[in-house]
Amino acid sequence: MLLWDIFVLFTRVAMFSWGGGPASLALMQRECVDAGWTDSAEFADAVALGNALPGPIAPQVSAYVGYKLAGVWGAIAAAGGTVLPTTILMLIMVVLFFGVKDLPQLKAMITGVRPVVIGLLLWTAYDMAVTVFGAKKLGWGDALIGGWDKAIIGVVAFGLFTFTNINPVFIILGAAVLGFVIYR
Repeated sequence: MLLWDIFVLFTRVAMFSWGGGPASLALMQRECVDAGWTDSAEFADAVALGNALPGPIAPQVSAYVGYKLAGVWGAIAAAGGTVLPTTILMLIMVVLFFGVKDLPQLKAMITGVRPVVIGLLLWTAYDMAVTVFGAKKLGWGDALIGGWDKAIIGVVAFGLFTFTNINPVFIILGAAVLGFVIYR
């Protein structure tokens, strides 16, 4: 029964989140925390691990949670729930989309959804920042003062992502090495 619950939860996340894997993380986190399967800190760890690996983030994070709950079969159920239903839906939609892609109503709907995706991504970043800096316990001022080193790493990473063409893998690997040297 747990495997089915895992599959259904991640199918629900996949079917009701818009904007791809990163945008689905906000809903995935909320669902996993509400189900009692993980907390915000562990979910942030799963996202960090998933970002350190190649490939799409949503199946990786879901596999992490599924593995925690039910081992390899849990990881398979979670990743399957994240990928299979939406892949089947996408195949159907691709066929239908080319017949309606220029309809003004569809263009209007997509225009309305795009800003929501930005809001979801911002909420995910905010919620992860609260966890990383410990702002719930300390308050934002003390958290940023006490976590100044993490704030600098975040700002530098943002700058590198924004203003350079460095492959994100190398930035993440560099941060992992830096973390190993500084925080062990």
